[in-house]
Amino acid sequence: MANPRKKDLYVKDIVPALKEKFQYSSVMQVPKLTKIVLNKGIGAAVADKKLVDQGVEELSLITGQRAVATKSKIAVSNFKLREDMPIGAKVTLRGEKMYEFLDRLTTVALPRVRDFKGISDKGFDGRGNYTLGVTEQIIFPEISIEKVTKITGMDITFVTSAATDEEALALLKALGMPFVNKNNPE
Repeated sequence: MANPRKKDLYVKDIVPALKEKFQYSSVMQVPKLTKIVLNKGIGAAVADKKLVDQGVEELSLITGQRAVATKSKIAVSNFKLREDMPIGAKVTLRGEKMYEFLDRLTTVALPRVRDFKGISDKGFDGRGNYTLGVTEQIIFPEISIEKVTKITGMDITFVTSAATDEEALALLKALGMPFVNKNNPE
């Protein structure tokens, strides 16, 4: 089976370009994408347990990998939330599935967002990781609009081996993430 397009792009083009740009002494210092985590919090699941199963099913369809339900760590009486109650879903992608998902996200899903002008570069955490919020799960072509009962969003976190946000931004831009161009804001 052939390597995913984004993985080939990373190995052939991005590694030499970033090595030259940041003056790394070895190719092993070049930052790489280690995993992508999709997380979906389902607050209404306190009242309706079926929503968690639906969220797990949607994430599994989107990624092609089985998602798991996340459970609450603490009890909050004001929200009628007990400890170990299922309140969300998540899936962690690594390797080939990670690159396949990144390719589908940048070429198919993000362009389907209404009034899309690019993603913000404000989602970095200071350690080279980037989190992107998606407001509707229907931007993914795997989700059938007829079967959706409630429009929900999700967080997509890109975990990199970069030491700084600047290096991570350069890596994600090179991988095709459509960041808003501050120099040319249409």
